[in-house]
Amino acid sequence: MIATDNGLTDDIIIRDVLAGKDGAFVQLVERYRRKVFALAARFARDRDELDDICQDIFIKIYENLDKFRRDAPFEHWMSRIAVRTCYDVLRKRRKEKGNIPLDDIHYQIAADSGEDFMAAEHARTILEKGMAELKPEERLVITLLELEEKAVKEVAQLTGWSETNVKVRAFRARQKLKRFLEKNHER
Repeated sequence: MIATDNGLTDDIIIRDVLAGKDGAFVQLVERYRRKVFALAARFARDRDELDDICQDIFIKIYENLDKFRRDAPFEHWMSRIAVRTCYDVLRKRRKEKGNIPLDDIHYQIAADSGEDFMAAEHARTILEKGMAELKPEERLVITLLELEEKAVKEVAQLTGWSETNVKVRAFRARQKLKRFLEKNHER
């Protein structure tokens, strides 16, 4: 339950939203905008798509707020909606015919002191190609575990999968990614 300087907790704001109080939902959006944008940025191809994904997430939150049972923190409930919306984006992209752009997921692979920019760019491109080869659920689990650094238990809660299922999907995704990277290392 987060309270801001105005002293309003999530529960109070949610109650106000459900009561139809003007501006109440804006307070929730302002409170969680950065968290939602940070998560969605891992899945968006560009700024326009990022804006669309975030808008979809907040629309789903608004439309389903009456279903929030308060048996877990609002932030956790909201994160589940965000993860599932991003997963839907990945599945939709996978169904599209033709190309999957190389910049589906934005990685921040910075060049270390001894590594030149071109080598870092090449590594980033190969990794993006490898991630694009994974199934949506594999990309989701790798993104949440490795890039978002979430625990298996948290990924299970966010996705609705069992912890065992998360571990199996992560293992398989890592193996596919490893094979892809080994195969494309010399190119």
